[in-house]
Amino acid sequence: MTDKFPWPTEFRLKDRGRTLMLAFEDGASYELPAEYLRVESPSAEVQGHGPGQRTTQFGKSRVAITEIVPTGNYAVRLMFDDHHSTGIYSFSWLHDLAVNHAAKWRAYLEEIKAKGLSRDPVAKRERE
Repeated sequence: MTDKFPWPTEFRLKDRGRTLMLAFEDGASYELPAEYLRVESPSAEVQGHGPGQRTTQFGKSRVAITEIVPTGNYAVRLMFDDHHSTGIYSFSWLHDLAVNHAAKWRAYLEEIKAKGLSRDPVAKRERE
């Protein structure tokens, strides 16, 4: 991420909270799946407190965002229906997730496959 990024101008939930539409002042807009935002949460629960402490999230294919809560003038807190609510998504974090969605999603799918995990909340682990 860089220090300079376009400022968000709109946040809108679509598909009953399964998609977050983001618009930025440069005219770009993105639609990000709630599952993607959940597994890439900036929270300590997901990212850990230091290098190498990230926890792979799985079983989140059906998660939805229930609320978008402004946090100061630099971020939003996304509330998910799986009760995850500790991630504070700075505008720069959201912009990075939007711009790099394809690569980050591909890396996530490769990671869960390599670990034998599933996106399905029922299956959780394919090997069990």
